[in-house]
Amino acid sequence: MAIQGPIAIGFEQVFPHGCYLVGEVQQVKDFDASSNGRTVYAKDKTTGLPVWQVSVIDADPDAKASQKSVTVKILTEAQPVPPPPLPGLPFTPVEFDGMTVTPYVGQDSGRLAYSFRARAMRAPVSATVAAPAKHTNPTVSTGKEREVAA
Repeated sequence: MAIQGPIAIGFEQVFPHGCYLVGEVQQVKDFDASSNGRTVYAKDKTTGLPVWQVSVIDADPDAKASQKSVTVKILTEAQPVPPPPLPGLPFTPVEFDGMTVTPYVGQDSGRLAYSFRARAMRAPVSATVAAPAKHTNPTVSTGKEREVAA
């Protein structure tokens, strides 16, 4: 098989409506290597980089409630810093660069699930909004059309 390991995927494919930070950035613990009160943190098997994780809410209005909360793991040497919150919003919007997805079958559920990873977290790139086109109403006339023979 040609596909092995994580599959590169764009942020817009995973979160077409965007996503919002709902938790703190945490370093992922390696539970197998940790013992007797000694905490060992996880490193990515491929890159050797420390693994951090953050919970986000998918802004897709059609997503099922059980699929709204998503954990994204970030592979980077230093702890990722979330963008500053925006005034008037209860959650901070974020985007991820260098995303990958790894499909797997959940051990408890037996269902297909996905593991998302990224290289960086940042504030969303604001798209420039074009000025609305001048809207003309086709029912408005110039006056000549009103001349109707009785």
